[in-house]
Amino acid sequence: MTNNVYIIDTCSLIDLNIHNPIDVYPSVWERLDELIKKGLLVAPKEVFNEIKQQDDNLLKWVRGKKGFFKEVTQEQIRIVTEILQKYPSLIKVDRKYDADPFVIALAVEMASNNQTTLINIKRIVVTEEKLAGLKVKIPLICKDYNIDCINVIDMFRSEGIKF
Repeated sequence: MTNNVYIIDTCSLIDLNIHNPIDVYPSVWERLDELIKKGLLVAPKEVFNEIKQQDDNLLKWVRGKKGFFKEVTQEQIRIVTEILQKYPSLIKVDRKYDADPFVIALAVEMASNNQTTLINIKRIVVTEEKLAGLKVKIPLICKDYNIDCINVIDMFRSEGIKF
């Protein structure tokens, strides 16, 4: 168990459901539930909007997850604007929703909030995107903002979760 808070991208949830379907691997999803209930796994509301467009089974699972989806704040909007000015190709103009800049903005905002505890809490983005040279994807921008970026399997490893 760590002192990490994970901000998860849509692709990690969709990928996880493809390879570990909720109805076949319920224990995987129960462990995610535990992280959500402890406030250790969050996502911006835009992730919910993307899931609504793509995945019915996953949508059933995420509905009613109290505390999981975070509302967009003015600070996040400022950070998203900054990100898109620097990296305009991050979003696809043909998509109705694009959560990527909001995932990063939530992580940046959470990391910059003054901590009132003695425990150092690390904010980590969880995505299945890979750092590939200078390709404008979540890992590249996270690196620019000094935010760690891992995939969902590495999140399970970090938390000592085994199935």
